[in-house]
Parts: sequence; C-alpha cells; structure tokens
Amino acid sequence: MIKGLYEALLPVKDMNRSLAFYENLGLEIAHHGESLSFVWIEKGVSWLGLWEGEQVNTPYHPSLRHIAFRVDYEDIKQAKEWLEAKGIAVREVFGFQPIAPIVLPNRPQAHTAIYFDDPDGNLLEFICPIELDTSDQEQMMYLHEWEELQSKRGKE
Repeated sequence: MIKGLYEALLPVKDMNRSLAFYENLGLEIAHHGESLSFVWIEKGVSWLGLWEGEQVNTPYHPSLRHIAFRVDYEDIKQAKEWLEAKGIAVREVFGFQPIAPIVLPNRPQAHTAIYFDDPDGNLLEFICPIELDTSDQEQMMYLHEWEELQSKRGKE
C-alpha cells in the first residue's frame, strides 16, 4: 500500500524568500500560492510544502520543524562544500562541529548526515543510508572516521 512519503510541510515567514532558498538548493517550484507553495523534491514522487503564517514562530523542535532529504553517498561527501558555495552554512549538531558529515548509529542501521537551516530556522538535513540491517556502529563520528574504520575492517 504505502510506497513512500509524498508530502511534508514547513512553516515560513516570507514565501518569496523561502522559495528562492529552496530553488537555490535545486528544487523546482511546483505551485506558488499566496500562503502555501510547493517545491518538487523529486517531480511526481515527493514535494515540500511551504506554509506562510504565524506557525513560523513556533519554537523549533525536530518533531515539528525538520526535513531530511535523501542524497547519494558521493553527494553527501561533497555536501558541505556544495552548500557553502550556495551561501548556506552547515551547522553544529550533537556536539559535532560543522566540518564534515557525521555518522548516526541507529543499530542495526547507520546513516551519514549533514545539517543546515533554512531562512526560518527549520532544520534541514541531507542523509544517506550507509549500512542497513547490519550495522554494529555504536557511536557518532565523522564520516571520514567511519570510512577509515570500514577500510581497516575491509568492509568498504
């Protein structure tokens, strides 16, 4: 029955500023309305709704104002430089400085991710699965540290 996630929404203060930000990330405008607009994440597969209104003043919490975009492994390794070239700063998370993607251990899964904010303080994430159903990773670390461990183990 369920094939994937089609839609998620975030609150925004200024629709035009937000649309420009998401277009800068490479997303295409699917619908531009006065208080509700949509940008394609993957055309015909998933989109992100931007809702202009007072809800943007709701204090940040990841259960309310967070979106994670799936990216390829090679792309996440270049994500920091790619974002910074677009004028978007990568942010510190979980005590890790914004120098590189980090590895998130959710045993038996492991993902690598990098985080940044949109103009309204919504937390955005690029994420890529790196081990599914087999990870024994127990601690967070930078991706380059994880790659070194995998290389030593002969897994990469």
